[in-house]
Amino acid sequence: MQGGIRAFLSHGSIVKNAVLQHVRLVTPLRPLIMSCHESTSAARIEEQGFESTKISDVLKAKGEGADGSWLWCTTDDSVYDAVKSMTQHNVGALVVVKPGEKSSIAGIITERDYLRKIIVQGRSSKSTKVGDIMTEENKLITVTPETKVLKAMQLMTDNRIRHIPVIDEKGMQGMVSIGDVVRAVVSEHREELNRLNAFIQGGY
Repeated sequence: MQGGIRAFLSHGSIVKNAVLQHVRLVTPLRPLIMSCHESTSAARIEEQGFESTKISDVLKAKGEGADGSWLWCTTDDSVYDAVKSMTQHNVGALVVVKPGEKSSIAGIITERDYLRKIIVQGRSSKSTKVGDIMTEENKLITVTPETKVLKAMQLMTDNRIRHIPVIDEKGMQGMVSIGDVVRAVVSEHREELNRLNAFIQGGY
């Protein structure tokens, strides 16, 4: 999946350029003198172009009550309980906080941590604490609500991670997965193609 996403990122501009080339081929058939309305519409298309979606939009789409938007465990919880919670909520990672300090992130625990540090090493998930195998806060790669979705996708693919915490000056705001950002990018490109198609056909 990571390889497919890298290909999508590297060729995403090709899709846009191909569509824009189509616009350039079609628009000369229209009158050379553009009206004020047409000029404004073209500028609006450029302003709304690819890469406009932010992580905050992804969090809004997931909703505050959505599974995985802000699920957590503590450093003192057993790995068994953490994995059980992931399974129940159908997510691949949990935010880890210190006991009694939900607003202060200590790290994250993922399915990969469980496989590499428990299963492969033959450790007991019931006797091992989350804090012993989590990715600690000082090693986390994070984004803010204002981060562009394509930038978040690039960070995740470059660092081979599938979940990334969203943090701002107020603290933890949520968690997004590679699936969340891929869906957002696909949706954004589909909407952009629809806008360009409407422009070509005189819908603007």
